[in-house]
Amino acid sequence: MVNLAEILRRHWPAYRAKFGTAIPVAHRAAVKAILSCRTPQRGGHVFVCDCGQFEFAYHSCGHRACNQCGRNDAQDWARRQENKLLPVPYFLVTFTVPEQLRTIIRAHAKTLYAALFRESAATLSDVALTKLGVELGFTGVLHTWTRQLLYHPHIHFLVPGGGLTPDGLRWKRVKDRRYFLHEGVLAARFKNRLRQWLEENHQDLLKAVPPLAWRVDWVADVQPAGSGLTALRYLAAYVQKTALSANRLIACDDNTVTFTYQDRQTGQTHTLPLSGAEFLRRFLQHVLPTGFQRVRHFGWLSTAAHKRRERIQALLDWKPSVPPVTAALCWVPECRRCHKPMHLWGPMRLWGLLPRGPP
Repeated sequence: MVNLAEILRRHWPAYRAKFGTAIPVAHRAAVKAILSCRTPQRGGHVFVCDCGQFEFAYHSCGHRACNQCGRNDAQDWARRQENKLLPVPYFLVTFTVPEQLRTIIRAHAKTLYAALFRESAATLSDVALTKLGVELGFTGVLHTWTRQLLYHPHIHFLVPGGGLTPDGLRWKRVKDRRYFLHEGVLAARFKNRLRQWLEENHQDLLKAVPPLAWRVDWVADVQPAGSGLTALRYLAAYVQKTALSANRLIACDDNTVTFTYQDRQTGQTHTLPLSGAEFLRRFLQHVLPTGFQRVRHFGWLSTAAHKRRERIQALLDWKPSVPPVTAALCWVPECRRCHKPMHLWGPMRLWGLLPRGPP
């Protein structure tokens, strides 16, 4: 087993020398954070055991591209969202773009990721209002990778099977909990909206899109998601998760990096060796632009729609559960000399703090 920082230490210098200033600032910042994660450069806590042994717990970098960080944040996010799930059927709606558009999107990520979010969300809202006569509230998560780290941008939306009527007086459910909206209608509307937005705002980008992208059929996938709990936990994995989990990295040498992936069709696990440069290219293309929000809420789930959410809760005669309050405890390492149990009040005691290293 190897870790991401070790791979970067081996292959980042050559990658940086090869591509130089062409490397985006966000990619450089991600690499810098990962290399410093849980090292003295980040500072940390010092613990002492009853036996006299000192242990150091260095701070994490907290960068969302780091596969050692973010697990607790994703779990906390999932718990908060679970408490908001309504007692109605849910659907998982996924919008993807054709292959011909992906190079353009990757080259103008911040602008076009935002456009994908905005136009796909507007598509959902428009079609639901037209076909179902309701205003929706839903959560979207941007996902950009396949299991082999190939670039494949798409957006998942977790959508309740119903909504508020335009007059705000009634909650209207879907007639069939297995069917929500027509996939072909959603895909065609999404394609038309995105093209129209490019025509009105970015003629230069529109001209760079291959004409075939507008002739092929686009894809929108709609799947029933039951109570929404399983789908929500699936989405939570992408809230603070990088493109590659730590347990999938199995080997690294001066030439290659090897990781595992699961075949989507057969469920079998395979290994994939890549050159160091190709691995870094695939990995870094999934680093989001600085400040970009991967998760967004729309309709009556948006921050500004508190009153409408309260009206919906009253119409459904339902109140969200209050999440349990848990005390945030500092992680305490185990003593490597006597291996005594880990807890704040036991043999391992907080002795002091380590300051961050100089830039």
